[in-house]
Amino acid sequence: MHTPNTVRPERLLTALDHRRLSKLLEAQSHETLQALLDGADLVDSRQVPPNVVTMYSQVEIVGVQTGRRHRLTLCYPHDAEPSVGFVSVLSPVGTGLLGLSVGSLARWQTPNRDEAAAEIDAILFQPEASGDYTL
Repeated sequence: MHTPNTVRPERLLTALDHRRLSKLLEAQSHETLQALLDGADLVDSRQVPPNVVTMYSQVEIVGVQTGRRHRLTLCYPHDAEPSVGFVSVLSPVGTGLLGLSVGSLARWQTPNRDEAAAEIDAILFQPEASGDYTL
């Protein structure tokens, strides 16, 4: 059985995602995402491992409390459609997933201020792994 990483996980971002997200934060303040950007390790898009959640990655997560599986795609706010699984990087879940790798435990706070967590079980699609370094 795989044990999720419960230590404060490292975040790995592509330089392109970091640049685009920094620009997004120029127009809209987001303290949690800003802290993530400030503390993340950066790599070139061609060097990001295929098991890391980047922008527009489709992931399968498993809720720690419920055991329920969810398929989500991490996107920018203008593409967000939560009802079909497109979650904004500015949402608590989106910020919680960004830059983590398969097996890591993503944590976030719900609108009710409860703590939630899910293990990243699989990355079903990552743009960089498919050769798209500009998405």
